Amino acid sequence: MIKRTIFIAPLILIIISCSENRYDPERKFEDIQQGLLTQFILTEDSTVIELPEGHFIFDKSLILEGKHNIRIKGQGIDKTVLSFKDQKQGAEGIRIANCTDIVLEDFSIEDAAGDNIKVTDTDGITFRRVKSAWTGEVSAKNGAYGLYPVLCKNVMIEECEVMGASDAGIYVGQSEQVIIRNNTVYWNVAGIESENSAHVIIHDNKAYNNTGGILVFDLPGLTRYGNDIKVYGNEIVENNMENFAPAGNIVGVVPKGTGILILATEGVEVFNNIISDNKTIGVAIVSYELVAALDSGDGEGTDAGTARTVNDNYKTDTLYNPYPRRIFVHSNNISSSYWLPALDNDFGKLFVYNFGFNLPSVAWDGIRAPEYYVDGSINPLYKICIDEGEDVITTDLDAANDFENLTKNPALFSCEL
Repeated sequence: MIKRTIFIAPLILIIISCSENRYDPERKFEDIQQGLLTQFILTEDSTVIELPEGHFIFDKSLILEGKHNIRIKGQGIDKTVLSFKDQKQGAEGIRIANCTDIVLEDFSIEDAAGDNIKVTDTDGITFRRVKSAWTGEVSAKNGAYGLYPVLCKNVMIEECEVMGASDAGIYVGQSEQVIIRNNTVYWNVAGIESENSAHVIIHDNKAYNNTGGILVFDLPGLTRYGNDIKVYGNEIVENNMENFAPAGNIVGVVPKGTGILILATEGVEVFNNIISDNKTIGVAIVSYELVAALDSGDGEGTDAGTARTVNDNYKTDTLYNPYPRRIFVHSNNISSSYWLPALDNDFGKLFVYNFGFNLPSVAWDGIRAPEYYVDGSINPLYKICIDEGEDVITTDLDAANDFENLTKNPALFSCEL
């Protein structure tokens, strides 16, 4: 059993943050709402919806449903701007559902009441050179997701820029055959998140100044579970932003200063990334049991389409496996110029207490599944292999036993998948 509180030796520290992350572009709005609403509803298959150059404001969602082979094209990422600052109807800026082969490209979208762009139940969705933002200072009142395909197949997200999401900037949930590449994400709680998705490639992105750079999660109570995720060639740097997720959201447990966080999923390979100056941890590998123990939420997960909260009843999902397994972290460039981690979270305090100024770069919570051992050996299905060279400190935290047997550079990580 994992205790609800983690005891750490007292540390006295005053942390002062003087940074201000805000986005205040100059806008001169025009009104094309009625014409564009009508065009979205009446457009025929295999056509292009051309968005003009300019700044346009809306108070209703733009909805595309049941359409095939549609291209929605602006005049440039900063030339065509769709603002939902005055939104009164709908939660999303653009909502796309039950479609096939949709392309969104060359425009910006701002300030939806909920998610800036949400796509559901669609086979073939491409986001290309789309900018998603919330204006003003980053806030828990911002929408949860910037670019949000869920329950989709054949997803491509490339050359986009996303900032200000109170959950994840780029989020792919319960989807398959996904490529996320060459994007820039910052000022989000999570820069990029793959959740309960399969056959996902996340490569050559830049994630900086988020709370956590890249998250790979499996959560209970959903329609499918994730596997086969590759994370490579990314720059994951200085993700030290204060966590501004609304109370109860699962990403609220992500410590600021997290490079990559792998939660309760399987078949993840992390390699050839630059992971630097993330104050708390470069790569963290954790079980859902630890998340449930740390969280003080209401215990109920929300439906797909909104930010997820921690589900304390996760064990009732008999198909869900809460432990990370078949994880391979290797050949990354992991470093930090910080002597101390972020100390406003339990992990930062734990690392200082146990490691002093010689902090770990890769940490596993060490919570074993009941079937972790088979005939006295590690079950191959639960291997966690780490190969980062002698200069990179790794740790098995043994969180299930109040860190009693916390181990530095454990031999069990010396394996391959």
